[in-house]
Amino acid sequence: MNATSFDNNHNSRHHHIPRPTFILIIIVTAVTSCLTIQLTSHRASAPESQEPTAEEPEIETTSFDLIAVGDMLIHEGIYRDARQSSGGYDFKPMFENVKPIISSYDLAYYNQETVLGGTALGLSGYPMFNSPQEVGDAAIDTGFDLVSLATNHTLDKGEAGVLNSVEYWNRQPIIASGQWASQESRNEVKTYEKNGITYAFFSYTIPTNGLTPPAGKDYLTNIYSREKAKQDIDKIKNKVDLIIVAMHWGTEYVLGDITTEQEQEANYLSSLGVQLIIGAHPHVIEPVTYIENNDTKTFVIYSLGNFISDQEGLMKNIGLATALTVEKTVTPKELVVDSTVALKNTTTNEDGSTTTIEIKNPSAELVYTAAARPAGAWDHDFKLYFESQLNDSILPNSQATIAQYHTYVNPLYPELIWGVAKETNEN
Repeated sequence: MNATSFDNNHNSRHHHIPRPTFILIIIVTAVTSCLTIQLTSHRASAPESQEPTAEEPEIETTSFDLIAVGDMLIHEGIYRDARQSSGGYDFKPMFENVKPIISSYDLAYYNQETVLGGTALGLSGYPMFNSPQEVGDAAIDTGFDLVSLATNHTLDKGEAGVLNSVEYWNRQPIIASGQWASQESRNEVKTYEKNGITYAFFSYTIPTNGLTPPAGKDYLTNIYSREKAKQDIDKIKNKVDLIIVAMHWGTEYVLGDITTEQEQEANYLSSLGVQLIIGAHPHVIEPVTYIENNDTKTFVIYSLGNFISDQEGLMKNIGLATALTVEKTVTPKELVVDSTVALKNTTTNEDGSTTTIEIKNPSAELVYTAAARPAGAWDHDFKLYFESQLNDSILPNSQATIAQYHTYVNPLYPELIWGVAKETNEN
């Protein structure tokens, strides 16, 4: 071997990397590159840490719906029709047609025109009424939650009749106002709640048929005066969202018309902060409308007429059901603007938020008392029907009559919606 070949061979051995080692280097290099790429990628995609943010303030809204009907005027023919052969009275079948709609509302109101003194005091019809307490049982079964008791017939059976009535209502799952057994209970500040909306409920009467409570017992019935109403409302208005007042007022049997006194007292109550006024006493239907006073917008139902009665004459047997939505809106301080504060029925709360109450989407439907009257018989088979359930066999010329009676209700508020069934109002 010559020198040249030896040197070349020697250099080759000195610089040559064994095959296994070379492969290992390649693998390590590849793995390292891969890990570097993954780590870099992970660092690039990792979100930066952020401080938790507070929830954005939001306007909160809640509501309930209410339906109101008129007078339960229990004449002798009605309680005779309800009399059972086994004893007692059952008025529930009379309301079976209207019960599904009435009971579908969050709150349902009616006026108990005649005192429920019960059979122990002797039942009677016109002119000095006393009705079976089973009338109240039927009202509760139908779905009523609120009952007005202050009427011109409250004292028809004197103190005993009122005390029997109060004792009955105090045992029932219903809110009653207008009769009490003591001054202490009359002066008690009562608030109620529905769907997060707090409310107060008062019942007053202007007419008394000349009957007044015994001396020192004015609590037996709630005879209206501006001073009394102001005292009642001032005590409660900062404790509730909504104030409802049932007013027994007006002139009997004046169809579709209202008196100056009704307008004046409605405006006075509105000026005190009352947002809903429900009228009774005329025994016929009268208009509904909105009125505004100071910072208050009030929905007024001047008269719902009779819900059930045995009076003669068509106008006394067609009453009104009125439905509406009470909506409460709470606006947090951060979102309050001048236009919010300027809204009617708006109060500013201690935390700077505002609460607004709106009476929305008023609707109405006529209610008809049908009674079969066999000659010489007391049993009339009384049944109530909403106008949507009527036909000419129940009420002759029903559609023309309905159209005519609508005109007595909406002249002051032509936007009134007709129909109180939930599916009707929601369409």
